[in-house]
Parts: sequence; structure tokens; C-alpha cells
Amino acid sequence: MFNRFLRENKIAAAILTVIRLYLGYEFLIAGYHKLAAGGFDTSGFLKGAIANPVKGPDGSIVYATYVGFLKHFALPNAHLFNTIVPLGEFLVGLGLILGCLTTAAAFFALVMNFSYVMAGTISTNALCILLGVIIIASGLNAGRIGLDRWVMPFIRKTTAKDHNAIEKISA
Repeated sequence: MFNRFLRENKIAAAILTVIRLYLGYEFLIAGYHKLAAGGFDTSGFLKGAIANPVKGPDGSIVYATYVGFLKHFALPNAHLFNTIVPLGEFLVGLGLILGCLTTAAAFFALVMNFSYVMAGTISTNALCILLGVIIIASGLNAGRIGLDRWVMPFIRKTTAKDHNAIEKISA
């Protein structure tokens, strides 16, 4: 019943727009500051996350696989993450604010927030994760008051044409 409210109700669409704008603003500003700084470097953060991983009550590393990813892939490729992180934050924020490809933007917001949490960052990440889950659970209604109102039908129409053309060729 609540899920139906989130996915179909116009009042929910208005509430979701407020949530979307807040979350989008947080991401857009974070990405903008990193882009505007001109010399954003993830290596310090990555080294800190590797040196001081999240540990459980018994002292064991909680996210050992993630720490391995940071150590063996992210840190050696820090130059790649120096571009991906700020650009990703900025684009996620822009997508959420404009209501364009909203569920995709919320998905990538969740990926980034979970990455920060698994690296040991405690900030607004828990709230952002909660809001991101609400946006994803609401589906297309989250972008009803936004560009998704026009973008999603266009994408569906375009992909349906391509799908029909492929079926005719293979028949």
C-alpha cells in the first residue's frame, strides 16, 4: 500500500521532488567544490581508508573485500578516481535536481554513499542512503515533476522501435 502511494500518488511526487532536490543539491555542491578546486586528489582518502579500515567489535576488518579493492585497484588508479568521483557527484546531483534519469542518478548516489560508508566515512551518508532508497523505491514517480516526464517516454519509444526492428530482421 505504501509502495503504491510512493509510485503513483501526485502528493508523493511533490514530496519526492523535495527529497530529490535536497539530495541532488548535496551531491551537486560536493562535486562542484571538488571540480572547482582543480587539484582534487583521492589518494590521501584512499590511503587513510586502507590504513584504518572499518573494524568490528572483535577487531576484525568488516569490509575486507572492499579494502582489497581500494588497495589493489583504486589506489593504483587514483588518477582515474580523481576524475570519476567529482564528475560523478556533480552529474548525480544534476540528474536529481533536474529529475532526469532520476532512478539511475539515485542508484549511483547509493553506490557512492555505500562506498564512503565502507571506507569508514561518517557524515550525512546514512541520511543520503535512506533518501536514495526512497527515490529508487518510488520509481518513475520521483521524476514526475522533472525532465523524466518527457525523457522516459522518449527512451521507451526509441528503444521499442529498435527492439521491433531487431525482431523483424531476425524473423
